Amino acid sequence: MSKKIIVQKFGGTSVGSPEKIKAVANRTSKLLDDNKSIVIVVSAMGNTTNQLVKLAKEITTEPNPREYDALVSTGENVSASLLAMSFQSLGINAISLTGAQAGILTQDLHAKAKILTIKTERIQKELNNNKVVIITGFQGINPNSDITTIGRGGSDTSAVALAAALECEECEIYTDVDGVYTTDPRKIKDAQKLTEVSYEEMLEMASLGAKVLHPRAVECAKENNIILHVRSSFELTEGTRVKEANKLEVNKPVTGVAVKENEAIISMIGVPDTPGIAGEIFSELANNGINVDMIIQNVLEKTDSNNISFSIAEDDLDQTKKITKSIANKLNCKLLTDTSIAKISCVGIGMISKPGTASKMFTALGQNNINILRITTSEIKISCAINQEDAQKALEILHNEFELT
Repeated sequence: MSKKIIVQKFGGTSVGSPEKIKAVANRTSKLLDDNKSIVIVVSAMGNTTNQLVKLAKEITTEPNPREYDALVSTGENVSASLLAMSFQSLGINAISLTGAQAGILTQDLHAKAKILTIKTERIQKELNNNKVVIITGFQGINPNSDITTIGRGGSDTSAVALAAALECEECEIYTDVDGVYTTDPRKIKDAQKLTEVSYEEMLEMASLGAKVLHPRAVECAKENNIILHVRSSFELTEGTRVKEANKLEVNKPVTGVAVKENEAIISMIGVPDTPGIAGEIFSELANNGINVDMIIQNVLEKTDSNNISFSIAEDDLDQTKKITKSIANKLNCKLLTDTSIAKISCVGIGMISKPGTASKMFTALGQNNINILRITTSEIKISCAINQEDAQKALEILHNEFELT
């Protein structure tokens, strides 16, 4: 009988010090028996990746993408090796593998590469030799045998992709919170932990500022029907399971409220009103791996031009400005940027069958003198761009308005 494979992922706060790494080894070692094999995916220790990015920027403001990945991927190597040593000190066979050694093959793109496939032969070989296999998250190897990284927070995605490749039903994500909450419990003290949440809701919440899971990890889990179990690294309690919506009981229109403060708006003023221009702009952004949201196009009266504006993550601002400036110069239009906004969002699959959520949200914000700058919606999400200074106030208002306390 083949052993059950358990895939666990431990984030940067969970492996932030030698003591915490030893605690992970101690905790996981208690799960080992004749019927289980364990694969662990780790992030870099604490703020290691941020420090490496800072080092790169001290050398150059525009680091070569290949060398950038070669640098920032080293953080996970450290935590993986130290965790393997911790298991070995307990008398347990363990081995650390880089993304390349684990067979994680990605597309030929740096900083935001997508995983194409995972060749699991090496992993299976080590598991068959009764070793705990520790794999570096966030990284892989491209067709040129160069190291690639799969975006900030990509260790979640690495773990889910490995769980899929190893045919697991569940992937355990260990972090510094004990589950998914109705909102960030560090911002709202009476936020409530959710026992279960749908893939669709979690995908929206992760995209809109809930930092407990990376959006690509949720997407990968949904595609492969893998249950995500978000748990605390420091407690033994059950966490939150992310799963199919049809297995959930829905009582309220809104499941959670999220706020994202590191947003920016790019506005292109006086764009020629010609077919294909918008396609050119957004194709160029997509080709560079930049996600856009809240797109607004205003046709200017009595002119042959319009204004196009959209929101992006502030981390993408420099690259987006570079791309759009080149296009703006070619089109002879003006470029404006605004980094003083935040995005407040209500999410819930209950919205589909319970009308009136949007009016309730807009009325609550209006009654508290919070100006809505722009709006975007989907079947299970309503997002409003507001002034950044109103973000915390809006979060408190909406969390109370939809009775999530």
